[in-house]
Amino acid sequence: MKKIKYYYNTHTLRYEKLETPLRVRLLRILGFLSALIVSSAIVIYLYNRFFPQPRELEANKRLELMKENYGTLSKKVKELEEQMAALEKRDNEVYRSIFEANPVPDSARIKLIEQKREIDKLKGMDDYVLEKEIAQQLNNISSRIAYQFSSYDAISKLIKNQDEKLASIPAIQPVSNKQLNRIASGFGMRIDPVYGTPKMHNGLDFTAPQGTPIYATGNGVVKTAGFSDGGYGNHVVINHGYGYQTLYGHMVKIKARQGQKVKRGEVIGWVGSTGKSTGPHCHYEVIINGNEVNPVYFFYNDLNAEQYDILLKLAATGSAKSFD
Repeated sequence: MKKIKYYYNTHTLRYEKLETPLRVRLLRILGFLSALIVSSAIVIYLYNRFFPQPRELEANKRLELMKENYGTLSKKVKELEEQMAALEKRDNEVYRSIFEANPVPDSARIKLIEQKREIDKLKGMDDYVLEKEIAQQLNNISSRIAYQFSSYDAISKLIKNQDEKLASIPAIQPVSNKQLNRIASGFGMRIDPVYGTPKMHNGLDFTAPQGTPIYATGNGVVKTAGFSDGGYGNHVVINHGYGYQTLYGHMVKIKARQGQKVKRGEVIGWVGSTGKSTGPHCHYEVIINGNEVNPVYFFYNDLNAEQYDILLKLAATGSAKSFD
């Protein structure tokens, strides 16, 4: 039963029933509800703060994992950018110095339709799927970069070997011959000056005063340096590698020594008339894989086209007799 309250009215001098106005009651109800809402919010906040839900725990774990993966991916992207810069530099150097052409810019290789497809693809992914996709793409790029590096290493070695080969192949005349007047006997059948019989002459005879320098015609290693009883007298044989050898005969004095590395244009001895020789000259041979070939085809480095044409004619129309 509801308890009824009374109060003493001083104006009427009697006890009257206490009645609470509606406005006061409404204010009390509103205050109570406000306090309840605030208290509930505080309790919910404290609960969520100190007692996270399983879904929130999973979300926090994913967030931390994504942050860690993002840091890893960022580091990998930076490394890939540095590697790509190195590749571009090497690529440009190869194109400029070897092929004399400009590389195709990356922008020309990307089509607009491919760009649009990639953008549409990314729009439909959530963060986790996007992260996995980026990681996969980065791994693919890493594999491609590794392959390109190995490819460029092979090209670099090939270029280096090609440079070494070009420096080793005989390409100049063994004696100075600016006037083109020192070839006395060419390659082919010639009359032996001693026996007077036809004999294969496996080289070229360059006449020159005794003591004229004789030069190595390509880079190589001295295989033989000494006197020969077979007719070459004091002679030098250089092994140029790649199947090439050269022989220089009848020297008055030898400068090179067996096993010595020599460079193209380096003096290896001086013109003389030792061995089976009828006058001071340098007998010069070019040997490829054990076979003597005409040396006249290996003078392109120190002659222009006109001089080379003249020298070919002189070698073909030289003396019918050799000097050795």
